[in-house]
Amino acid sequence: MHADGTDAGVLPRDAGAARLVGRVWDPQIAGPRVVAVCGDGLVDLSAETRTVSELMEREDAIAVIDAVAAHPPRWSLAELAGAAHREDVAHLLAPIDLQVVKACGVTFVDSMIERVIEERVGGDPERAGAVRTRVIEALGGTLASVRPGSPEAARAKDVLREQGLWSQYLEVGIGPDPEVFTKAPVLSSVGYGAHVGVPRASSWNNPEPELVLVVASTGRIVGATLGNDVNLRDVEGRSALLLGKAKDNNASSAIGPFVRMLDDGFALDALRDAEITLRIDGEDGFALQAASPLSRISRTFEELVAATVGAHHQYPDGFALYTGTMFAPTTDRDEPGAGFTHHPGDVVEISSPRLGTLRTTVGIAEELPPWTFGLTRMLRHLDAQRTPVLTPSGADA
Repeated sequence: MHADGTDAGVLPRDAGAARLVGRVWDPQIAGPRVVAVCGDGLVDLSAETRTVSELMEREDAIAVIDAVAAHPPRWSLAELAGAAHREDVAHLLAPIDLQVVKACGVTFVDSMIERVIEERVGGDPERAGAVRTRVIEALGGTLASVRPGSPEAARAKDVLREQGLWSQYLEVGIGPDPEVFTKAPVLSSVGYGAHVGVPRASSWNNPEPELVLVVASTGRIVGATLGNDVNLRDVEGRSALLLGKAKDNNASSAIGPFVRMLDDGFALDALRDAEITLRIDGEDGFALQAASPLSRISRTFEELVAATVGAHHQYPDGFALYTGTMFAPTTDRDEPGAGFTHHPGDVVEISSPRLGTLRTTVGIAEELPPWTFGLTRMLRHLDAQRTPVLTPSGADA
């Protein structure tokens, strides 16, 4: 519940018509279970699939989900949404597992300008205001309608070089190739209700609310969810070569609440004009709201996926793809001209009407529980849950 009394629902507004897949930590087996949302409960899909990755590869995934609709729920969504994230308590996990977590950057003009500013000020927020004014005046708003890789984009490059404002961020923003990088290791993303981590040393950082596409190994987009691509502006501003340090930290990738499967009632076109909203509520009384309309993205979803997977690179377990954000907060929080940065305890809600709400709380990365459930534990977990196959004689195969 927000300070103003409003409430952001976990599920999409049309949840009754949606096929929603997620994961729950089950303390009885000390591991995750794949689940589907049915009403206000969650049904266990473990008998049909042991990983979300496996389910996303199946051509009959929708039928698998529909087949469990009449089953009694194993968990109450309301209880899980408010549960502590401890191994002795059932709670929601990120709704992906073996998929690689990829991300595209600088896919909105607004965020592209902010990346240029970060680079120009070397990660110093106190100098950002003056540089922001200069960059926007130089651009004159002309880049908002420029198609990346087009002749117009090439001419814009020339103009910016002449004014001494060319940047590597402008190259990926309006050049022929988008920025695609690995956001987080497999299994490291956190889900609804978790803490996201900001390293203690960072003094300029922010959430990045994004649409996350869930893609099968073939490159077919099979679902969508929401993500918080936590970002350290002071680190990346010092050098783009520090992107890994700025993006990949303890609990810096949040995804959820559930993967909404694409189906006859929810096609990819339903997302092209969708809006992702962000709300931040701080323990100091600070509040911020913003919106990121996906209609303003500079490259299509298909282009971003094609830049990620193909003959040049394969992902046999599929991948989740952050598609970028236009949110780069400039609202002053602590002192004039310093812009926005997180405080521990900030509650961050990322929402979209047809995808629901991803809610996380900001913590200090070094003080959060360490990531311990990696691939080795996952393999042991899957082996322990394996259903024995009996031979005609009755012995285990």
